[in-house]
Amino acid sequence: MAEPTLFQNYVKIFVVVSLYWFVSITLVFVNKSLLSGSSKLEAPLFVTFFQCLVTVAACYAIKFVSSKFPEKISFPDLSLRVDIMKQVLPLSIIFVGMITFNNLCLKHVGVSFYYIGRSLTTVFNVLLTFFILDQKTSLPAVTCCGVIVAGFYLGVDQEDQSGTFSLSGTIFGILASLFVSLFSIYTKKILPVVDGDIWALTFYNNVNACILFIPLMTLFGEFHVVMEFDNLDSAEFWLLMTMGGLFGFAIGYVTGLQIKVTSPLTHNISGTAKAAAQTVLATYWFQEVKSFWWWFSNAVVLAGSAAYAMVRQREMANNKQQNLNQSKVSYSHTIKFNVK
Repeated sequence: MAEPTLFQNYVKIFVVVSLYWFVSITLVFVNKSLLSGSSKLEAPLFVTFFQCLVTVAACYAIKFVSSKFPEKISFPDLSLRVDIMKQVLPLSIIFVGMITFNNLCLKHVGVSFYYIGRSLTTVFNVLLTFFILDQKTSLPAVTCCGVIVAGFYLGVDQEDQSGTFSLSGTIFGILASLFVSLFSIYTKKILPVVDGDIWALTFYNNVNACILFIPLMTLFGEFHVVMEFDNLDSAEFWLLMTMGGLFGFAIGYVTGLQIKVTSPLTHNISGTAKAAAQTVLATYWFQEVKSFWWWFSNAVVLAGSAAYAMVRQREMANNKQQNLNQSKVSYSHTIKFNVK
């Protein structure tokens, strides 16, 4: 088979990045509609539970298709093993916290402020890497985190001055950022349990999450709220719920696909640019008028996030080169010793 041309590679990258943007932005708007739209359901835990249920169903559907076309689609075995469920459970608890606080943040803040509200993930990554993994971060990377924190503070201040600030939404956003960072750290520890298969981990995480949400929904009385919901028999409501679940499932795939066809750095920059486009789109869609300093706070956070991604990418490349050079020196010394 002939190698793809440069033009074909560019088209492939454009299609994949566009798909990532479409899935990610659509997911945010669908969830916003479900959580605080005109026909909202005051049961955020149930909404999140149903999306996890859809993800589990999607895994089984893809597994069925892969069994019919094994030469085209590969998917891991989905036989439930209690021992694996137990080992994945600590990560699943973090996963439940992450998606719950994420949706609660989106419920209480506007889509335009959503990126700022959850912008401290990078900062928590640095802090948790130091306190949990005992790994230090360079001064340039820490400086980028300082820029992000400054942008976050300015954004909160401007949101307050505009009269649309939500303290609970901001707190939920900070907690969501914390749990996203915890999830990324502990995912690396748990992945060997499922032989490094991210789809198997997704499956077990969502199965555990479905179980964990049941007592939580009971505790907060959401079953009663759901049964009393006026639009429970609405096809449009269940279509939105299912779309949210499918797009939630798809975002994991398109994220991995974007990293595969580009690079981790390009993925981070794409995510940052997507957040900017999402913010502009939200202000247009919801007809919001924002001040100069509000927009400036977004620009500061975006710049800090993009700079952090580039700094970390450069540091990883330098570390890789240093390790390679050390290996060459060590090999050279070994050769000389053997010759003597």
